Amino acid sequence: MNPTRLFEFLEIQRNTVPLDKSVTTKYNGIWESISTESFYQKVQQVSRSLIKLGVKKGDKVALISTNNRTEWCIMDLGILQLGAVTVPIYPTITAPEYEYVLNHSESQYCFISDEEILTKLNTVRKNIPTLKEIYSFDDTKDCLSWKDLLSDAEDKETQKLVEEAKKNVDTEDLATIIYTSGTTGVPKGVMLNHKNIVSNVISSAKRLPLEIGKTHALSFLPVCHIYERVILYIYYYQGIGIYFAESLEKISDNLNEVNPYFMTAVPRLLEKVFDKIYARGADLDGIKQKLFYWAVDLGLQYEPYGANGFWYEFKLKIARKLIFSKWKAALGGNLHTISSGSAALQPRLARVFSAAGITICEGYGLTETSPVLTVSDLNNRGLKFGCVGRAIENVELKIAEDGEILCKGPNVMQGYYKDPEKTAEVIKEGYFHTGDIGEIDSDGFLKITDRKKQLFKTSGGKYIAPQLIENKMKQSLFIEQIMVIGEGQKMPAALIQPAFEHIENWIKDQKLNIEPSVEAICSSQEVKEAIQKDIDEYNPTFGKWEQVKKFELTPEIWSIELGHLTPTMKVKRKIVKEKYKTLFDKIYS
Repeated sequence: MNPTRLFEFLEIQRNTVPLDKSVTTKYNGIWESISTESFYQKVQQVSRSLIKLGVKKGDKVALISTNNRTEWCIMDLGILQLGAVTVPIYPTITAPEYEYVLNHSESQYCFISDEEILTKLNTVRKNIPTLKEIYSFDDTKDCLSWKDLLSDAEDKETQKLVEEAKKNVDTEDLATIIYTSGTTGVPKGVMLNHKNIVSNVISSAKRLPLEIGKTHALSFLPVCHIYERVILYIYYYQGIGIYFAESLEKISDNLNEVNPYFMTAVPRLLEKVFDKIYARGADLDGIKQKLFYWAVDLGLQYEPYGANGFWYEFKLKIARKLIFSKWKAALGGNLHTISSGSAALQPRLARVFSAAGITICEGYGLTETSPVLTVSDLNNRGLKFGCVGRAIENVELKIAEDGEILCKGPNVMQGYYKDPEKTAEVIKEGYFHTGDIGEIDSDGFLKITDRKKQLFKTSGGKYIAPQLIENKMKQSLFIEQIMVIGEGQKMPAALIQPAFEHIENWIKDQKLNIEPSVEAICSSQEVKEAIQKDIDEYNPTFGKWEQVKKFELTPEIWSIELGHLTPTMKVKRKIVKEKYKTLFDKIYS
């Protein structure tokens, strides 16, 4: 069967590799699984109930969930197979943003995960005239339960209407409107049809080393983002069991409970995992500590496919047995591949994890491209560190004269919902303009250098690519987050969120008289000197005009909730600059 509509991926699993545990979520401390057949039948129940509610082709239905969960998957497919349109919404946005998205999309129904979201929605619900009803996945006071949609006994007449609706869904029909989290301005509604996403799933799946019907994965990145959502469809398509992590805080526990073979991640998570592992080396002593750091240094030199030669591979075999095996055990024991996306990954992390036997598969794309444009081809020796793979099947890439990456393919969006002007700004002469700067090497591998909008000039007329500098500086164990600034100024500088947890341990080890509070750490001269030492080490790798000359420490943790980061953990540059205007002025006064 060649799928052309999104709901067909589950039908393929049902007909070819039905699973006893297709989707699994943890409720009240217990993992609860549903089989492929149960999953499929619940999707039919939901579709029948939605028909009785009057949902028809083209209608918009919103989904808001704090965590990934089975109910979200059932609702997603139940909506899609009627030809209705899903509107996934980030749970962390504000009530006025909920109001904007629900009004702009004209959503008729909204399915939410819990009482916290309901409370937020209720503050603006009177301002959303199209919204007929809200249903909750959790048992929530004063809210209808989504279970009401599952109480429907088999209704053959309504099921006939479902089957008829499925037949009437065309591959070119709108499937979803995804409102970009964005780092500036009002969110734009990206319109993706079935063809956009189906083509992306099929092409991307060919690059991943997934053992069909015999392996399982852990999912924790938000499914309201197209990156994780496409991964879910790949799992359905290839018969991969899905376990949903409880939260980012519990991901370590969940890895050891689930023992997955595959997962997705964003670079910030991999940075934190590596920093924690590296910090453990300081707790060792004698020969154990020497072996640990020897293995890490060896890993940082790793090249795939035996490129470093026999002697290196021999040493690596020893390092894997003595040291790296413990890394794998800490991540569940079975994990062999992590797919990284959403932001640039430091090549050193890709090297050291891959050396440890956990290959980092890096990719690149945007919501507007469904999302994958390129990804490492792990099935055909297509891994190159510092690059994000080659273009996937049927996608054409080219580099504009100013270095911007342009693309064309079946995965490129229909446009921005109700916004033809913004659509025309990014789709010109048949090519989507990504807004990213990059280069394609002689082997066809794409390398991203920066966001076009993030490039800035100093007052001396020199261009600065902040992302490259930030990635290098984040190698410091003392730096959790960093934003390079200096547009129109005489030199680049940085706003830095210190790695408070590491610094607290460092204070103890150094026996320093510094109170372990955020404010005390940020005002400590010893901490500033330690950070300056690392910056002085990394600065020479850049031109003199690019080097960070000054920095200030921000006395709070940058987070999604406080508005510093997007839901995919990218820095909201404009917001951070506004929040710390006093520090900015201090640097350039």
